[in-house]
Amino acid sequence: MSIVVHHRPEAACFEAVVDGLRSECAYRLAPGVVTLHHTEVPRALQGRGVAAALVDAALSWARAQGLRVRPSCSYVALYMRRHPETQDLLDPPRGDPP
Repeated sequence: MSIVVHHRPEAACFEAVVDGLRSECAYRLAPGVVTLHHTEVPRALQGRGVAAALVDAALSWARAQGLRVRPSCSYVALYMRRHPETQDLLDPPRGDPP
């Protein structure tokens, strides 16, 4: 299944519509830092990789923009722990005091 994710900066989120159902990863932007604070996927779409696609798109965007990432959403934090290649995006960087 191909999941198309759209960045909606006017709504401060990344979204995907799959089978007519909308999912999102919402963020708050501050100078140099993006806080990914909410990921929501309808129950009917859970387990199909939609949340992962949303978070991957958000992290790719943050990297391209040179932003640090604060994962205040539990799913985003879990995703980043499972994908060590994203650890360099963490704010504060891993190992530094908060």
